[in-house]
Amino acid sequence: MTVNKYEIIERFPTVLEHKTLWEAVGWGNIHIEMSEQSLAGSLHGVVVKSNGEVVGMGRIVGDGAMYFYIQDVAIAPEHQKHGLGKLIVECLLDYIKERRHENGLAFVGLFASRGNDKFYEQFGFKDHSPGMTGMFTVFE
Repeated sequence: MTVNKYEIIERFPTVLEHKTLWEAVGWGNIHIEMSEQSLAGSLHGVVVKSNGEVVGMGRIVGDGAMYFYIQDVAIAPEHQKHGLGKLIVECLLDYIKERRHENGLAFVGLFASRGNDKFYEQFGFKDHSPGMTGMFTVFE
């Protein structure tokens, strides 16, 4: 799909594309080996290209039937505010809707960067606390 000067392609980012966008949006440094292994375990991916360069990405991890997790939605800073994030999330959600188990619910989760709650609310994501909370830990 091509939108103005952007092309949306259903594929995973390469390890270098993933690393470049990860670091461009300020998520810190990422090790190539870890990125490679993580990408290999993904269910689906989307990249956005402009003039032959990948400027956005998003992917889905999970079990492919009941649990899906939207991960790594990132747009290079100079390409933000053009609706690319919305296009990526819509593509990822379409994939989930088409492939979830036909006789059950699909639980779709994500963690939003600070200040992006409203962006994800337009897709039906909401804070379910206090009845349910999102929690995580990080091993360093």
